[in-house]
Amino acid sequence: MSTSPTFKRLPRAVREQQMLDAAVQVFSRRGFHAAGMDEIAELAGISKPMVYAYLGPKEDLFVACIRREGTRMMEAIAGEVAPELPPDQRLWRGLRAFFGFVGAHRDGWAVLYRQARGEQPFATELAGMRTRVVEVVSAMLDSALRAQGREIGRTDLEVASYALVGASESLADWLADHPDADPEKAATRMMNVAWLGAGELLRGAVWRPPAS
Repeated sequence: MSTSPTFKRLPRAVREQQMLDAAVQVFSRRGFHAAGMDEIAELAGISKPMVYAYLGPKEDLFVACIRREGTRMMEAIAGEVAPELPPDQRLWRGLRAFFGFVGAHRDGWAVLYRQARGEQPFATELAGMRTRVVEVVSAMLDSALRAQGREIGRTDLEVASYALVGASESLADWLADHPDADPEKAATRMMNVAWLGAGELLRGAVWRPPAS
């Protein structure tokens, strides 16, 4: 009697998603360097050679995880931010989709925000994704300003967008560590911070340091 493991035949796309699901779990817990391909294969219920055959070595597998989780996040946001909505509703829906993604995919967020940021070449993948998010936020803020008959310099707009994205990422990282926290409440808190501040900007208010 053969003792070789047998695996149910599944479509390649389904099998790859199983592998990525397992890899995201392992990478989120152990980080890139400590994660083992044996553990990923076992968790996916397949052989290690099959992981290599489908998705390549560990470096390629990690990049595939980053791209999948990043695409999921961007699609979640894009699916909610309809251009015909008022500016505050666009921002609110984008934040709600973003925090909803983090709440539903905490392992995926850990791979993106914690594991990929300090590791090259993975950090470059993440930086490109972050740039796209900043561009979306910049477009929303610019649209809101123009609707009020105002414009600000491109540098000021970019700085405001990076500040909003950075604050949202920090709150999302807190959310990932608090499984009982409500993603929608986190989005509401961020909306209050962001939009009340943006409201002052729309009205033309500018804080300046006192003259020395």
